[in-house]
Amino acid sequence: MNKFSRLSLFAVATFGIVILLNTNPALAQETASNAQGFNPQLWLKNALEWINEQGTVGGIAFMLLYIVATVAFLPGSILTLGAGVVFGVFLGSVYVFIGATIGAIAAFLVGRYIARGWVSKKIAGNEKFAAVDDAVGREGLKIVLLTRLSPVFPFNLLNYAYGVTGVSLKDYILGTIGILPGTIMYVYLGSLAGNIATIGTGDQPSNPTVVWAIRIIGFIATVAVTLYVTKVARKALNESTSIGEQ
Repeated sequence: MNKFSRLSLFAVATFGIVILLNTNPALAQETASNAQGFNPQLWLKNALEWINEQGTVGGIAFMLLYIVATVAFLPGSILTLGAGVVFGVFLGSVYVFIGATIGAIAAFLVGRYIARGWVSKKIAGNEKFAAVDDAVGREGLKIVLLTRLSPVFPFNLLNYAYGVTGVSLKDYILGTIGILPGTIMYVYLGSLAGNIATIGTGDQPSNPTVVWAIRIIGFIATVAVTLYVTKVARKALNESTSIGEQ
């Protein structure tokens, strides 16, 4: 590993430690924008209250809401925690996983067919960027899986970002299974609240064991994906350089 790679790894590892130790893990996937006059967290909590009153159709309504929230960059963490309150751990995890996966696929397709062509033109003359893109395309499943396991990588942003890489839709979908452990843990933490109003606040009860499990898994995945992407990208760059010299 050269000096640059070691420095990059150290920087990412340090960043990961700071984020994982100082951020409420229940909000780790949150990437919402707060437009003036619009409070997405309050809006989603109100939507959860309404869903809670809908009985058997509430699960369908929840999954549709999660899909919309994922595509629109609304804070999915609120919905994940709320699923634990409204549906319990098992059904809540199932509904979140289905809604998040469909929403992630929709965002990926938007990124792929609206932005992919533009990005391809921009990286066409840059060997390093092209090598990274090629690396993600060839090893997409492993890279997507590792980044899904890490809360350091924003869920909603990654959905669009992967759309402009060379990763196949099949590998992207399979790799998104990586959100399952975190989903179950967050839904469980939400179930401890027992009240939608306390979700995401300092009054929300938590389980220290689960919180640290999320942090440790996230940190390990962050370091692993950094090492792996660096290795694969370097190999792809070396291969492209060798071909160019022939």
